[in-house]
Amino acid sequence: MTHAQPAGDETGAARDGTARPVPGDSKTVLEQAEIGRALTRITHEIIERTRGAQHVVLLGIPTRGVPLAGRLAAGLQQVEGHPIPHGSLDITMYRDDLRLRPARTLGRTQVPPDGIDGKIVVLVDDVLYSGRTVRAALDALNDLGRPRAVQLAVLVDRGHRELPIRPDYVGKNLPTSQHEFVRVLLTEVDGQDAVLLGVADSGAGRAQ
Repeated sequence: MTHAQPAGDETGAARDGTARPVPGDSKTVLEQAEIGRALTRITHEIIERTRGAQHVVLLGIPTRGVPLAGRLAAGLQQVEGHPIPHGSLDITMYRDDLRLRPARTLGRTQVPPDGIDGKIVVLVDDVLYSGRTVRAALDALNDLGRPRAVQLAVLVDRGHRELPIRPDYVGKNLPTSQHEFVRVLLTEVDGQDAVLLGVADSGAGRAQ
């Protein structure tokens, strides 16, 4: 699918899909067209690395990883001419901060009918930061089956990793400070496409 932003999400927006107000001092670092080009590039990188995406399954991490997985699946189908299975992977109960913040809205896990055994599973998220969300996703995936390989695609990698996790596909590497937030907006959830960067409130907690 970190310091100085609300706990529980690496983008500063709730994992249940609730859009938070966008601060007026934030700046746009990716516009709609740039997001589209980034996803097109990731699409072709997946095709090249997986030799045609014949055995690829895309699983988006809620919230915004899910529509991103859908867009990538549509792009792969357009190029390769065959449907690409895709779904969603809820990581709520696998988070390592669950005991600290037990009241969470469960997301949806939806696995394609053929499952993930023997497949190349590409996890899709909007922002990669500490890596703890991805670690939780790997634990959740382990309970669903045994894929041949697991890869990671993110729209934005903002650095500051706390775990040894590195994405296979990146839309944009965006160097940030830990006092900044990165907000991804997608039409399917927020009514527009944009990636915003701004300074987080000093009172915000630490997200995982």
